[in-house]
Amino acid sequence: MSQEKVDRYKQEKANRKQIMKREKMQRTITAICGGAACIAVAGWLGYSAYGYFTKQDTKDPVQTEVDLSAINDYMNGLYAEDSDAE
Repeated sequence: MSQEKVDRYKQEKANRKQIMKREKMQRTITAICGGAACIAVAGWLGYSAYGYFTKQDTKDPVQTEVDLSAINDYMNGLYAEDSDAE
């Protein structure tokens, strides 16, 4: 090994406790942030689902009237043609 590598290895070995402590801290922070994100998403989904299923319409339902007289006249005309053909 070159002297550079030996010096780097010695320095890494001397700081190994600090390096391990820093890596453990980063893993812990990552786990906490990931857990918080999962809890936030689950809470948001739960809140949205609750709002969706308990939604009550405060408006009166809209009623629409449809004039089917044209269709009825057409259908009666078809039946009349069928009975005349026989």
